Amino acid sequence: MELSDSHPSWFQFKNQGISSFSILLMVPQSKPRNYKSIFNCGKVLIGCDGVNSVVAKWLGFGKPAYARRSSIRGYAHFESGHGFVHKGFQFHGNGIRVGYNPCDEQTCYWFFTWTPSNEDKVIGNDPEKAKEFVLSTIGNVPDQLLDVIAKTGPRTYASPMRFRYPWELLWGNISKDNVCIAGDALHPMTSDVGQGANMALEDGVILARRLAEALLPRKADEEGEFERIRSGLSKFGEERRWRSFVMITTAYVIGYIQQSNWWVMKFVKDKFLSPVLGKLLLSRADFDCGELIKI
Repeated sequence: MELSDSHPSWFQFKNQGISSFSILLMVPQSKPRNYKSIFNCGKVLIGCDGVNSVVAKWLGFGKPAYARRSSIRGYAHFESGHGFVHKGFQFHGNGIRVGYNPCDEQTCYWFFTWTPSNEDKVIGNDPEKAKEFVLSTIGNVPDQLLDVIAKTGPRTYASPMRFRYPWELLWGNISKDNVCIAGDALHPMTSDVGQGANMALEDGVILARRLAEALLPRKADEEGEFERIRSGLSKFGEERRWRSFVMITTAYVIGYIQQSNWWVMKFVKDKFLSPVLGKLLLSRADFDCGELIKI
């Protein structure tokens, strides 16, 4: 497989086992000057260019909306091991949500979400300011969590949460002819269910399967190839449409419920929804996207 660097914002893949097969993969880098020339190149164009996707705009999708909440995320490394139980923990109340999840014996991931005020904008991506803000805001939490945040290195990341209006996915064009979108270009969502990267992996498996069906060597005759590609991308879009709708909606609703300060919502959450939400998170992550085609 050959990787072309002829343009800084897309890759061209050529598989020598399939005659004249090329895929242009749009990625979120510097914007190209001439989009038309890119859309007219290659046999397949996959827009993986993030929340500000040029390809999604071309397909008719609007800009992702701001959820009026922000998140700070980071990793802590413990040279001698952290000794934590390998389970995820999260705590919420007073309009914030914070938690951590061990990745291995030495590394731990943590997150913090809140509704920012104008004063909070000074945090930016300054790691020290981010840590100070989180530690001064989270209040009474276990010492383990405080230790994780305190030991975090310079790679914290703060950003406003954005999401695609889910109803756009019900009637929008996820693909058109030989063009489609995947990953955050397709289903940007708030981080409340922690499934954004997993959704992108699901996209990759399903998209690879559909393209393989269209472009296997035994089917690589030019006659009818474009129609097979168009049909494969259309099937990919239909497979991902409802899953994307459900995940975006679930993430937004869970985040809204967990961070709401309205006393009615807090009462319902504490009395009835807490056990349900835990099971819902696990069930949404338990998704079988199938297998790749064996050649």
